[in-house]
Amino acid sequence: MAKQERAVRTRNTLIESAAELFDRDGYDVASLSTISARAGVSSGALHFHFTSKAALADAVGQAAAQRLEGITRQEAGCALQMLIDATHALVRNLDQDVVLRAGFGLNDSLEHVRAVVGLRAKWQEWVEGAFARAEGECALAPGPSARDAATVVVAVTAGLEILGRQDAWWLSRAPLTRFWGLLLPTLAESSCLDSLVASGTKSKVPGAT
Repeated sequence: MAKQERAVRTRNTLIESAAELFDRDGYDVASLSTISARAGVSSGALHFHFTSKAALADAVGQAAAQRLEGITRQEAGCALQMLIDATHALVRNLDQDVVLRAGFGLNDSLEHVRAVVGLRAKWQEWVEGAFARAEGECALAPGPSARDAATVVVAVTAGLEILGRQDAWWLSRAPLTRFWGLLLPTLAESSCLDSLVASGTKSKVPGAT
């Protein structure tokens, strides 16, 4: 059991180290020797767990997908507030969690890495589902379609992620709160508008660290 635990710790350390270097230097620049040195393990130990850099990137993508699933895990309650909270959790974790951030970065550059492909699509699918649920709850105002609203939210969160790579302010609570403050009066049905918190319900934000 102790040997298995050490193997799991080593594998996780390699994933974290790879994520840090993929995020900082890019996939093409990061080398397996640099990753193993950063993780404090031998090259042989790295190759025991991962046969190639692509396999290691795939593991980073899988780990990032697990983080995203935690953020989008649905809870009971208002679908629109759940969506607001999830966007805040995503943006906050993109700032704090290098594995999640690296996963989205790899999604942009590595079409051949299977676990990374579809990470953005998973997010878009969940956002569309949340809006469909809000529509079913009659929480959306007449006019904007649920699909159009989902497109806007996905585009904005993607933009914040990219901007946040240069300036961490974009991954703070303020920009997203301003976005929801502008969108909700147009998007939400008037009877539920006052109950929505554009800054997120801090005690219930999924994926909190």
